[in-house]
Order: sequence, then C-alpha cells, then structure tokens
Amino acid sequence: MILVSSCLVGLKVRYNGTHSLNNKIRKLIEDNKAIAVCPELLGGFSTPREPAEIIGGDGEDVLNSKAKVIEISGKDVTKLYIKGAYETLKQAIEVGATIVVLKEYSPSCGSSMIYNGEFKSKKIIGNGVTTALLKRNGIQVISEELFSDNIH
Repeated sequence: MILVSSCLVGLKVRYNGTHSLNNKIRKLIEDNKAIAVCPELLGGFSTPREPAEIIGGDGEDVLNSKAKVIEISGKDVTKLYIKGAYETLKQAIEVGATIVVLKEYSPSCGSSMIYNGEFKSKKIIGNGVTTALLKRNGIQVISEELFSDNIH
C-alpha cells in the first residue's frame, strides 16, 4: 500500500485551502493502491491556516528539539507538526505502507526541499517533520515531483 498527501489527490487541505492535484496519484486512490493522508490535519490544524515554515533547520532538527515550526504570525506550532508526523507514521504502519508520496516543500511533507524559514519563498535542502520521522522508521518517502509510472 502507498500513502499519499491528501492535497495531491485533489482534496483542498493545503494551508490556503487549495489542492495540488496530481492525476497519476489520484489514479492510485481510484485503483485502491493508495490511501490519502494529511499530516497537518492529523496534527490538529484546520483549513485554511497560516503558512508555517521550519526555523533553525529541517524536520530532523525539529524531531531533535533543535528547530521549531513557526507560523508567519510568530506562533510556535511545533507540537502540532510532531503530532501529525506520529499520526502519519501510525497510519503508515497500520496499512503496511512501503512507500509514501508527499508534497514537496511543505514543513510536514517536504522530502528533499523545504522553505528556509524566512517566509520569502526561498528553499533549502531538507526534510519536513513527517518525512524525517517516516525515514527514521525505514519508510521510503518521495515527492510528487519524483513520482513516476514505475511505482505501482
């Protein structure tokens, strides 16, 4: 089974109430090969919500208490991101997920690049909080940008 970001299957769950539909990924859902998950909603957020970025590192650093996830207004939402990551891990284990396809650049889901914490659309190499936790637990995570027809 594959877990995929809910926004990639067309659900309007992104911070600004939009989706990031990827038709190949939606087809996985239609073919019962994937299950949609949104770490941020699992963490307790609603839609829409303030944009947030990781300040002081990446998802690994957040899990190691060396960085924080902060909303643009300055509110620390680190605990909710960590909660969402653990809930996503729980679902991945329950369904026996062998791969997880998550939305790139997100502070939860980024799997190679995230925003740098300045809220200026600048990206850095790094994992989001959920991706870092899944990888720590031996689960392969890729972005929708690397997803291909070779993955079934």
